[in-house]
Amino acid sequence: MSQILRLIILSTSLGIITACSTLATDVPFVYEIDIDQGNVIDQLMVNQLRPDMTKRQVIYILGSPLLIDPFNTNRWDYIYSQQPGGEDRTQKRLALYFNGDTLVHIKGDLAPEINPPPPPPKEITVDAPKRDLKKTLYEMITGLFTFED
Repeated sequence: MSQILRLIILSTSLGIITACSTLATDVPFVYEIDIDQGNVIDQLMVNQLRPDMTKRQVIYILGSPLLIDPFNTNRWDYIYSQQPGGEDRTQKRLALYFNGDTLVHIKGDLAPEINPPPPPPKEITVDAPKRDLKKTLYEMITGLFTFED
């Protein structure tokens, strides 16, 4: 009798554990975080790259590389992986090749465009309407001593 009871308890506990694991993946209205890994790379950043740029200029634009090959220090790899909550993961790769200190070749998922559009302006210009300003205190005092016809 005790063996049957143990078997029932074991099978029930295994059933509960496996049922909870399958329910936890498909629960509606559960917030799933966005996961970003690596160097953020976008087309505007890649469009700024030009041949004969120095390594310092490349670091200024893209940041430090995620991977520098220890056997080939003239190759820098940038990898950006993004997984919006619950969706499939997307990955962008970019490999930069140098000759000494100058950029020679770009290879990867993103490449500089031949005629890239200008980057969006970072400053916003607002036209303010003109207004009639009252006289300042200085102008009122000096106006007392001037005689205009």
